[in-house]
Amino acid sequence: MTVAFLLNGTPVRVEGEAPTRTLLDWLRANQGLTGTKEGCNEGDCGACTVMVTDAEGSRSLNACILFLPQLHGKAVRTVEGISGPKGQMHPVQEAMVAHHGSQCGFCTPGFVVSMAVAHLNGAVDHDDQIAGNLCRCTGYAPIIRAAEAAKDAAIPAWMTEDRTAVAGFTAGEAGAFRPADSDALADWYVKNPDAVLVAGATDVGLWVTKQLRDLKPVAFLNGVKDLQGIEARGGQLHVGACVTITDLRDAVADRLPSFAEMLRRYASTQVRNAATIGGNIANGSPIGDGPPALIALGATLHLRRGDEMRSMALEDFFIEYRKQDRKPGEFVAGISFPEHAPELRCYKISKRFDQDISAVCGCLNVTVESGRVTGARIAFGGMAGTPKRAALAEAALVGKPWTEATVEAAALAMSGDFTPMSDMRASAGYRMQVAQNLMRRYFHDLNGVGVSVLEVTP
Repeated sequence: MTVAFLLNGTPVRVEGEAPTRTLLDWLRANQGLTGTKEGCNEGDCGACTVMVTDAEGSRSLNACILFLPQLHGKAVRTVEGISGPKGQMHPVQEAMVAHHGSQCGFCTPGFVVSMAVAHLNGAVDHDDQIAGNLCRCTGYAPIIRAAEAAKDAAIPAWMTEDRTAVAGFTAGEAGAFRPADSDALADWYVKNPDAVLVAGATDVGLWVTKQLRDLKPVAFLNGVKDLQGIEARGGQLHVGACVTITDLRDAVADRLPSFAEMLRRYASTQVRNAATIGGNIANGSPIGDGPPALIALGATLHLRRGDEMRSMALEDFFIEYRKQDRKPGEFVAGISFPEHAPELRCYKISKRFDQDISAVCGCLNVTVESGRVTGARIAFGGMAGTPKRAALAEAALVGKPWTEATVEAAALAMSGDFTPMSDMRASAGYRMQVAQNLMRRYFHDLNGVGVSVLEVTP
């Protein structure tokens, strides 16, 4: 394997490493850059955060689940590169010192990188920007105060150099398979149907770091540009499979605000910057947050195998737990769904508000005309072995008056739609009660009653 990228401003060429060697492991073992910490090794704690820059800009990513081939032709800046070439402190570092933003210091490098990337990008939603960085001794108040204090400081010159350097950097061909377009991917995948496709590696990364699996052959999809587009056409949004959750959230923020708000709580900034909507679907997880919303929207999934394309309703893709309607050598090419759905509401229920896996994810999209329900699409994650529609609840609504009594009947009918399981996140009884309560919550939401826990005041 051959991979070339810029590391803290210096070109590096990596030869002979396994394609699934993580950046974190390589930085610490091969480069002695131990400021990037290993905490959870699964993308949850943010101690390993690095800055990655390419033609699209700079973003924070988790080095622990970032494979070296994903960096080909890009620029990486670790916490050692956040300070200046002559040891000058970044404004974020100065503010962390001034506001006592560190105690034990283990998490501090990751915080500094996340805050420095946010500072570079002009992001001032500090709570969201550092939601993927965990601290267990300092507490977040002084860290937020540091971010606030640094927000208006000038961006250091060295923090902008990567964008110019990447534009002029010639990386050459990567040794690992990195298709440049979907035609090359389709041709290769038909010949290698047992291969692992790596888009953001936010799930596949754990196969390596936690399950110690030897993945081969592997194709890295972050260079497939024609699967990274978002196009509004004919009242539909057409989204490529390799569109990141960050870019999807930006695209739907004004069009589908409830969906966008749920995506804000999808893991962390670092994970959203890497994870793709195609990977979220192809993974087939029953607790993935994307599919319930897309099913409630009536989304159409687009698949490709060689030169053959086919489309299906997204809910038909999921057959049973971890089994999808996907042929050998066939991959998710994209998804299309209505550009606007004013009645769509997405509710994510989890133990932690930020950066947590859903116990139940409910997405409801009911159409009411002249006081009567004319259409209903209700989908849940966490209630079955697949993301699934609540068919009986929908039937209890359609054709009925939009009243609290109708909604109550639909909530009770839901007990026939699902047989949820009990696990470490929630009991079966809790899940059912939550799902039924979300039906009731939706009724009040559409009638203008405040239902967000962020808006409730004593």
